[in-house]
Amino acid sequence: MAESKRDYYEVLGVPKDADDAALKKAYRVLAKKYHPDANPGDAEAEAKFKEASEAYGILSDPEKRKQYDQFGHAAFEAGAGGAGGYGGFSDFDFSDIFGDMFGFGDMFGGRRSGGRANNGPMRGANLRTGVRITFEEAIFGCTKEIELTLKDECTTCHGTGAKPGTNPATCSKCNGKGKIVYTQQSFFGQVQNVQTCPDCQGTGQIIKEKCSDCYGTGYIAKKKTIQVTIPAGIDNGQSIRIAGKGEPGVNGGDRGDLLVEVTVSRHPIFKRQDTSIYSTVPISFATAALGGTIRIKTVDGDVEYEVKAGTQTDTKVRLRGKGVPTIRNKNVRGDHFVTLVITVPERLNEEQKEALRRFDDAMNGISPEPDGEKKKKRGFFK
Repeated sequence: MAESKRDYYEVLGVPKDADDAALKKAYRVLAKKYHPDANPGDAEAEAKFKEASEAYGILSDPEKRKQYDQFGHAAFEAGAGGAGGYGGFSDFDFSDIFGDMFGFGDMFGGRRSGGRANNGPMRGANLRTGVRITFEEAIFGCTKEIELTLKDECTTCHGTGAKPGTNPATCSKCNGKGKIVYTQQSFFGQVQNVQTCPDCQGTGQIIKEKCSDCYGTGYIAKKKTIQVTIPAGIDNGQSIRIAGKGEPGVNGGDRGDLLVEVTVSRHPIFKRQDTSIYSTVPISFATAALGGTIRIKTVDGDVEYEVKAGTQTDTKVRLRGKGVPTIRNKNVRGDHFVTLVITVPERLNEEQKEALRRFDDAMNGISPEPDGEKKKKRGFFK
């Protein structure tokens, strides 16, 4: 009886002010979960699917929803204006929902959904390859040549794949449509599923006498040299797209693209992060203490830098505009950050050692006396 039915909004799990999009989304979830084709032999799932379908059939119709909101289930009882079936939704078209969920091309009594035929023009697949460049080439850009095997239209058959003097025949299995419609019985009646024709592979044509040069493919594979322009500032792992250098299209479709992935070799001195370059430069203790001019290697060549007196190890300096250019504008460059590290000599001769001892004594306030004894004085750091 009608009183035993659950509230339609409760069935779909939506509020009473839910819009059409919310109703459709809720029903998609339930229909996909409980559809009989996904739960063969499960009576409980079938009952829940019927319940959800009935609820959606009523609430998705503005007029029926208005009646339901006013009179409840009684509005669709026999003799009260109902249309039978699952509570009055037998005339509702579910094909768009089930076509999206289950891939059915044609639903409910042989109705067919629209869509492009499989034997229409189709774009060719993209091809991928790689190229290795140096650190400097990534910074400033370069041009590279790569050798690839690409397909070109067969000059003998002009891409038809058929022997000269013959023509491809219409596929008898699909009648030139490139697709086959399979009909099966489901809960809602006949369901038609569209698949690519296995005989002609979707082209709609059968080549009985194949071209001896391309063996019926319509294409000849040839080695070609492709010039690739590497933009300044490209980073490791990024790709360059070259339009129209991929696989040929089908049935007059455009060629795909060629994607060239760039691998940047490591540099022995420089490291990169985004548009910044990092390096470490050793300096002597004397230069750090007294200051002086040093030469720093950059991607633009050596530059002179004035070290300040009293510079400590691990001091970082910035060379503005000596980093990596942006891909969009090669004139806009990042910075080069240099870490100054004070080096300690590993081998010293006796003269150098004595000089360092005298320096250490002087820094610690120890001075030699005339009688040969050393007397401690209050040093600078004491």
